[in-house]
Amino acid sequence: MRIFPISVGVWMPLLISILCSCSDAIAQESTTEKLRIICFGAHPDDAEYKSGGTAALWAQQGHAVKLVSVTNGDIGHWEMSGGALAQRRTAESTEVARRLGVTYEVLDIHDGELLPTLENRKLITKLIREWNADVVISHRPWDYHPDHRYVGVLVQDAAYMVAVPFFCPDVKPLQKNPVFLYSSDRFKKPYPFRGDIAVAVDEVFEKKVDALLALESQTFEGGALGSAEQMAKAPPANQPEARRAWLRERWERRQTSEADDFRMTLEKWYGPDKAKSIRHAEVFEICEYGHQPSDEEIRKLFPFFGGMTSK
Repeated sequence: MRIFPISVGVWMPLLISILCSCSDAIAQESTTEKLRIICFGAHPDDAEYKSGGTAALWAQQGHAVKLVSVTNGDIGHWEMSGGALAQRRTAESTEVARRLGVTYEVLDIHDGELLPTLENRKLITKLIREWNADVVISHRPWDYHPDHRYVGVLVQDAAYMVAVPFFCPDVKPLQKNPVFLYSSDRFKKPYPFRGDIAVAVDEVFEKKVDALLALESQTFEGGALGSAEQMAKAPPANQPEARRAWLRERWERRQTSEADDFRMTLEKWYGPDKAKSIRHAEVFEICEYGHQPSDEEIRKLFPFFGGMTSK
């Protein structure tokens, strides 16, 4: 077999091209910054109800998402309570998080007893710092449930303190202030929820429904205000397909209502043509505390919007 030599003039440019391509790929990978998002809910179900679809979208793109329940949910059932219920609800929400591809933590604070104390402000501040969050999501500080309200207050109170070096000095302060967002609600006073950011969750809607199936104590048994009569109206555990259809129908109404109510916001972020076809959405309001993002920054924080220039 004859070997034909290749001149330096031929192989050297080829080698340089290959090395440059590898270098560009490595540089691109190293500069692709992964986002870090932390979502606070009052109970083991709130964060996944309000932000579960968006969390799944972030997670499937490789970003780090953590859901936190600030109380342990130990009175959130009409028939059981205490440690057994707290353990049950922690297990349920941990399974929801596994199905969504995110991390979960339940704090050991009694359901119905959360207060906006200095101790809890420090706790929330440390959690945000430890996660090195780019985005923080919580309830608004006005709501029907005191635990929801106080989660909103505590997260608001942390919005400045996360960057103050000598507050909780045992945890390194953030070098940049995160964007703080409120999850949606329908309360009107002191002012109605304002939908600044609307996320289409169509592509993960079925995943969210499958995840929420794990919240049996809340979805099928009625939670704190349930009853035997109410529980009997839901399909039994031995009918999994009927259960899923029953739950899906309820979330179909909820997420399509959200999309319909904030269609103009969807148009801003996705463009009029695409927005028309969006059926399911989760919506967020930008808190006036924390970093105030430009539209360009919001697109970086929500990379599933695409590259359309907002109007």
